[in-house]
Amino acid sequence: MVRSALGRGFAVIMAVGLLVATAGSALARGAPESFADLAERLTPAVVNISSSQQIRGAASGELGELQKKFSRQPVSLGSGFIIDASGIVVTNNHVIDNADEITVNLHDGREFKATVTGRDRETDLAVLQLDAGGAKFPFVGFGDDSSARVGDWVIAIGNPFGLGGSVTVGIVSARNRDINSGGQYDDFIQTDAAINRGNSGGPLFDLDGRVIGVNTAIFSQTGGSVGVGFAIPSDLSQTVVTQLLEFGETRRGWLGVSIDDMTPELAKTLGLRKPEGAVVTLVRPNSPAADAGVEANDVVLAFNRHQVTSVRDLTRAVADTAIGTRAPMVVLRDGKRVTLSVTVDRRETRMLLSARAGAVLPTSAAKGSGLTLQEPTDEIKRAFGLPANIEGVVVTAVDPDSPAAIVLQPGDVILEIGWERITRPSSAVSKLDKLRNLNSGPVQIYVQRGDLLFYESLRP
Repeated sequence: MVRSALGRGFAVIMAVGLLVATAGSALARGAPESFADLAERLTPAVVNISSSQQIRGAASGELGELQKKFSRQPVSLGSGFIIDASGIVVTNNHVIDNADEITVNLHDGREFKATVTGRDRETDLAVLQLDAGGAKFPFVGFGDDSSARVGDWVIAIGNPFGLGGSVTVGIVSARNRDINSGGQYDDFIQTDAAINRGNSGGPLFDLDGRVIGVNTAIFSQTGGSVGVGFAIPSDLSQTVVTQLLEFGETRRGWLGVSIDDMTPELAKTLGLRKPEGAVVTLVRPNSPAADAGVEANDVVLAFNRHQVTSVRDLTRAVADTAIGTRAPMVVLRDGKRVTLSVTVDRRETRMLLSARAGAVLPTSAAKGSGLTLQEPTDEIKRAFGLPANIEGVVVTAVDPDSPAAIVLQPGDVILEIGWERITRPSSAVSKLDKLRNLNSGPVQIYVQRGDLLFYESLRP
């Protein structure tokens, strides 16, 4: 989910830009005398993207085509970059979301229509194909973001405020930033290279001209750059883009567990030298984790040979594992390390099956905002492994194409919507419908997931 604001009054402005970070090496690379040669080489592959939406019902009557021409309204303006000579473009999903028509402008003045090859709301990435009739285009390639160190130089090229072809330079300010954007894959590169509105969807370059990130957000109180911008790392971006090109959709791994970060207190109790690992708070019935013998309170230390030091490490490792893979999983249980073997399922398939299973609903159930909600009956509690004294409304299915899929999953229990206690599914849907009709933006919801209680923002 793309949020328009974060806490403490800071607005998150979705932005696209190219950030150049020095590729990591044994010795740090100094700043060049000029970035002109690099900018000249990279700029032709950076594009400006505009999208528009047809105003429904406005193109009828005698005015015909003339009325159609003036019945479109702009949806967004952003940036992107070409990754293949055939005209494959990477950008942010929010740049082209809800668009009926997408226009891509190149640095040399050429203009092309584009179609959407695939999109992923969770990482805010989209892939477009230029309708170019066999024309060839300049392009750039993905690099390894893990080699970019804090302090390395980066260069951003994009379309701030619709100006087009703007180049800014800065450094990698931080790595692995979680900005609470609402998704499960918050793991951003932070930079001080100037990024503004209209930069959304552009690449993040290192000094070798490789894309190490896709800029997507900034912290700002004014709407302009204050030197704190964020980019989606190239390793994650490339994985998503590859799946969108091959399948037209993502295919992420799924375990069927709810997890929480290790606390210093629990780490001390378990005899760990420092807080590390992800604590399993809930194992869903009939899930890969349940089949493999994973238990609540297990501490996951490694998955598929990737070390797990936090919840994000496990989430990323599972998501990046090919569906059907039998992966080793090291857990700490009763003070001993235990290696389990888990066959990874597909997350999107599980969510779709849940949605289909909710097609025939009891009278007490309700559907709205991409959610199927039911009362916590004994049957529902058993199906999702919920406590006997649970209150609120249970999410029994989530539409995988809805914004709700980014923040909620089957088995979650919604306790409050907009600071109001919720006990009936129909009341929850009515409140969400009302907020959506008022166009009030994201609403605060209070959720229980296993033993974890948390607030989240949901766009109705």
